[in-house]
Amino acid sequence: MTMREITLEAKAENLKKVLSFVDEYLEELNCPLRSQMRLDVVVEELFINIASYAYAPGTGDATIRIEAEQDSRIVRITFIDSGIPYDPLKKPDPDVTLSAEDRKIGGLGIFMAKKIMDEMLYQYEDGKNILTIRKKLN
Repeated sequence: MTMREITLEAKAENLKKVLSFVDEYLEELNCPLRSQMRLDVVVEELFINIASYAYAPGTGDATIRIEAEQDSRIVRITFIDSGIPYDPLKKPDPDVTLSAEDRKIGGLGIFMAKKIMDEMLYQYEDGKNILTIRKKLN
């Protein structure tokens, strides 16, 4: 399958458009519902992070690119924004052994995304944050 991408304003109101874009592609791959639901959770987390922090207090665009690799059983989704340089993978994982009250706020979403995905890569190139997630569909 060919690569597809969508560029839209990085704001929470556009989350539905992003999820529809991703889900339409996944359905064409006959992606199992369980994998689709897990990918949706991560896509939501990453897009909302861009919408909330990348351009704060202003706004800007985000590009979401999706493509299937090899035999279409591995999906790669890339998030690109021109916001503040930020590598979410460098943030230490939260101590999930602590109770919710004792834990620092934040970081759980990226931690969860790392657990769900097979691979997450970050690079900063040409003034852009580029975060790529990969997941084998099973």
